[in-house]
Amino acid sequence: MVISVILGAQANAENPHLYLSLFLSLAAAGSEVGVYRGAGLAGRRGGGAVTGERGEMSRFVDKLPFFDRRSSPMEEAEDIPRNGLLHMHHQPHQHHHSGLLMQPQPSPPVKQQQSFTLAQLLKRVNEARSDASSPTSSPTHSHYTIELGGSVPGSTGSDLSEHMHGGGRGGDGPLLPFVLKFTDLTYSVKQRKKGSCLPALPFRRGGGEPAEPEAPRMKTLLDNISGEAREGEIMAVLGASGSGKSTLIDALANRIVKESLHGSVTLNGESLDSNLLKVISAYVMQDDLLYPMLTVEETLMFAAEFRLPRSLPTKEKKKRVQALIDQLGLRNAAGTIIGDEGHRGVSGGERRRVSIGVDIIHDPIVLFLDEPTSGLDSTSAFMVVKVLQRIAQSGSVVVMSIHQPSYRILGLLDRLLFLSRGQTVYYGPPGALPSFFDDFGKPIPGNENPTEFALDLIRELETMPDGARDLVEHNRKWQMRMAPKAKHHDGRGEKPSLSLKEAISASISRGKLVSGATDGSVSVHSGEPLPAAAVSKFANPFWIEMGVLTRRAFINTKRTPEIFIIRLAAVLVTGFILATIFWRLDDSPKGVQERLGFFAIAMSTMFYTCSDALPVFLNERYIFLRETAYNAYRRSSYVLSHTIVGFPSLIVLSLAFALTTFFAVGLAGGAEGFFFFVAIVLASFWAGSGFATFLSGVVTNVMLGYPVVVSTLAYFLLFSGFFINRDRIPRYWIWFHYLSLVKYPYEAVMQNEFSDPGRCFVRGVQMFDNTPLAALPGVLKVRVLRAMSQSLGVDIGTATCITTGPDFLAQQAVTDLTKWDCLWITVAWGFLFRILFYISLLLGSRNKRR
Repeated sequence: MVISVILGAQANAENPHLYLSLFLSLAAAGSEVGVYRGAGLAGRRGGGAVTGERGEMSRFVDKLPFFDRRSSPMEEAEDIPRNGLLHMHHQPHQHHHSGLLMQPQPSPPVKQQQSFTLAQLLKRVNEARSDASSPTSSPTHSHYTIELGGSVPGSTGSDLSEHMHGGGRGGDGPLLPFVLKFTDLTYSVKQRKKGSCLPALPFRRGGGEPAEPEAPRMKTLLDNISGEAREGEIMAVLGASGSGKSTLIDALANRIVKESLHGSVTLNGESLDSNLLKVISAYVMQDDLLYPMLTVEETLMFAAEFRLPRSLPTKEKKKRVQALIDQLGLRNAAGTIIGDEGHRGVSGGERRRVSIGVDIIHDPIVLFLDEPTSGLDSTSAFMVVKVLQRIAQSGSVVVMSIHQPSYRILGLLDRLLFLSRGQTVYYGPPGALPSFFDDFGKPIPGNENPTEFALDLIRELETMPDGARDLVEHNRKWQMRMAPKAKHHDGRGEKPSLSLKEAISASISRGKLVSGATDGSVSVHSGEPLPAAAVSKFANPFWIEMGVLTRRAFINTKRTPEIFIIRLAAVLVTGFILATIFWRLDDSPKGVQERLGFFAIAMSTMFYTCSDALPVFLNERYIFLRETAYNAYRRSSYVLSHTIVGFPSLIVLSLAFALTTFFAVGLAGGAEGFFFFVAIVLASFWAGSGFATFLSGVVTNVMLGYPVVVSTLAYFLLFSGFFINRDRIPRYWIWFHYLSLVKYPYEAVMQNEFSDPGRCFVRGVQMFDNTPLAALPGVLKVRVLRAMSQSLGVDIGTATCITTGPDFLAQQAVTDLTKWDCLWITVAWGFLFRILFYISLLLGSRNKRR
């Protein structure tokens, strides 16, 4: 047995006696031991070179007299994967390594060093010996590599694992850690009849028998689609519009409910858990869903704060963002806002690259993209795919749909999958297209783009009665004929080189999947006694998410001041109109009626003004769906930050309305009454905005939301008690009176105004106001008043108080709640609607097809 011991950069800092004891024990056991010194080495794909963090290779050997020294140590060690792990290579009587497993990656967060004891190290070696000596092991010479001291940046000496690589085949080509394989994917949906809105009724036919309900027709969107995508490659899905490209991407990305999708999707031969897939993958939608008022750098920085763990310092996150800006070719646009129809910003190609950057900020293992070149010119499309090629070469599986790639883009793609009406008509490398169509009897002209020729032929076949059936059958036979050659060329069997557990562990140790560097609720166990490679469902705790969301929302609000200015102007104009109409109301019966009208209009206006909160979330809805689909943050964090950001503006609006109307109308209560009026107006804004926010989570379109808001608020006003008193509302409608949002602030301001028993609103002859006797001369009114006094035996003069404030509240049936009860109930409505908003986000943002 040959054992190569590679000392990493941290080896000298650790216990040297431990390593000396290990080496002596191995030498005494009869093993050939070679010791090499390496600093920050990592294998490069396919090239056979070993590069450090700066692309330079450190080569020197510790010359120890009691070790067997190799004549060319780095010739042996160059091609050995360097990831702080224990590797085993079976080779036929030689020490040559050709295939490389690892690829240089950005340094992951430095984890706390953990030292292994001599017994633990020797246990790993003994396990390797026992494997090599077992009857089922390869009889060829075994070569083990032990790398100590964290030679990979960010790894530790404790990151020990053992990977078994096949014998003779292992040197034929690079071993691929990640293989995304999909087999016999089938997906069908119910097809509705055109013009049919209601289910068919079982009408009777002439024979008297009821007609059986017709079974819904099923449309197959995917029909037994199979293939695989590998790390370091780009697999492109092509086809005409409606061929099933986006559906296949959704199926691979677990965006179709399991009950509807048949077949299997595996990564390294293992089924993918939904939560795990969200952590290790990213999905770039066809539309660029970005905040228009944020700059490119801010957009990527906020994505970094969401997706990268709290344990990673802010300085490192900024470095990651700057490196990504350079990788995406966005350096010149870093300080430019994204822009929209009303604000000039970055170009379409730059916006698309920003969308990709947002989703790859955490360096995912699997990347899905739905037509990333859609709507871009040839140069911009090529730059986007070039970026995707670099992402794939950094150690990711890239799967994308594309409509019609150019010659240059075709040269960047590794695998093509053509679809026609949900069926595979070609699957394989671009270079095999000419031979495929030659066999089909349709050779590709020498001067024509192969993909354009293929797509034109598929469209032509689809116009025929049998469609592309012949091409589908030809592809099936061609795949069967080419399968043995593909296996021989790959130098692999059906099994991937690494299991999913091993591959994720190795990727995290290399710096991939930055958000997986912290412990969490989703884990992939690497086997005992090695520590598990754990990935968290969310990269950051709740309060970090809420802080980042709040900061981003405040920046957006600050850069769009016109929204708040228009809302404030609407409140001030409404307050000015009400103040001038109800100017200085007196304490007469007419003044009482006018106060009721002011209160009803003012309180309902608060709720109608809040309807402008409806489009706020609707405009952000798809950004929210994109960010939460892959666990960028919790929905509860979004709801709370949304509430925090919107509350200061409600305070300003409440003060503005109260200052405009309270003193001008002449409302009672002094300073205490004024502050209560401000509080109830604020509570009305709070409840109204909560109601509009909740509706924005239920409806999906502004045109649907506004009619619902307006009609519902009209019903609230109708049952508030202004048009009909509570004791006059029919019993079967009384429940709606207590559900009315306008009821509680309306009754609160009434009690704030009329609760003083010492304030009189009807005196002497004023009792005749609003009656037919109001037309009588004043002298005659006094005579009638005296006659009533004599008849009743009660002294009623012209200054006698007939009706006080509490008497008027009793007449209006406003007696069951105090003004403070009404205030707290209104506040509670605001909280309830925000809880309902959160529930609507939980139920309505699953973002999966059915």
